Amino acid sequence: MAILIDKSTRIIVQGFTGKIGSFHAQDMINYGSNVVGGITPGKGGQRHLGLPVFNTVKQAVHEVGAEASIIFVPPAFAADSIMEAADAGIKYCVAITDGIPTQDMMTVKNFLRRVPKEARMMLTGPNCAGTISPGKAMLGIMPGHIYKPGNVGIIGRSGTLGYEAADQLKALGIGVSTSVGIGGDPINGSSHRDVLERFAEDSETKVVLMIGEIGGQQEIEAGIFAKENMKKPLVAYIAGLTAPQGRRMGHAGAIISSEGESAAEKVAMLKELGATICQTPSSMGETVARVLAAT
Repeated sequence: MAILIDKSTRIIVQGFTGKIGSFHAQDMINYGSNVVGGITPGKGGQRHLGLPVFNTVKQAVHEVGAEASIIFVPPAFAADSIMEAADAGIKYCVAITDGIPTQDMMTVKNFLRRVPKEARMMLTGPNCAGTISPGKAMLGIMPGHIYKPGNVGIIGRSGTLGYEAADQLKALGIGVSTSVGIGGDPINGSSHRDVLERFAEDSETKVVLMIGEIGGQQEIEAGIFAKENMKKPLVAYIAGLTAPQGRRMGHAGAIISSEGESAAEKVAMLKELGATICQTPSSMGETVARVLAAT
């Protein structure tokens, strides 16, 4: 098992024929993902990378049964592409695009919320590395070879820290059930808690590693959910212990603006909620290994 994607998930690529979309679509195909086509308005009816190109997502859903989508569309048009996917009946969408205007993402969030949660398309990103269920499917831009199949779930705002965690785990002989990048923007499609709810229900996942950073309250909300609803251990690493207040650090969402948003405050709160804390990024693998051994 895994969450969100597996070998059977029928994937389409929005922005399919562009340089970036083509490169990563081929990488996903090479990994073994079930990519069934792509979207480039005005090029419908053509074939690209041996797969059909459609003008609209609705056509792809109707003709090839598309279930999941990945967005490689320029920032100015990415919000429309996300909403098109939701309107067409896509179940899960990954928005890779960086730099989508905040106002556009507010429109996207309101658009998604027009339907009940159980019928709503799940969105991760924007500005994320994507999702991978190792050995099954990759819906993103990560280096697939560093992920070993296993029973550790990973949720992260930072793509590179997610890669680091997977590489450390693999070096210790530990694998990953699914790794989900939720993106570092102030307004993203899904929170740590949203993904944690999926891991809580996945029988394959035994431990969850949450990689957070300064800014916002998402990690604390996830910690509260884990304490109240999860029997599986939660391990957490929070980046930014030395970040000065009021200064943006890397991600657009990584800025301390109020009480409880600094790394030190988040670490203290998560400890109180029962999470096991990784003190440094280099200790993520060994900390998860220790928790797994005690599970």
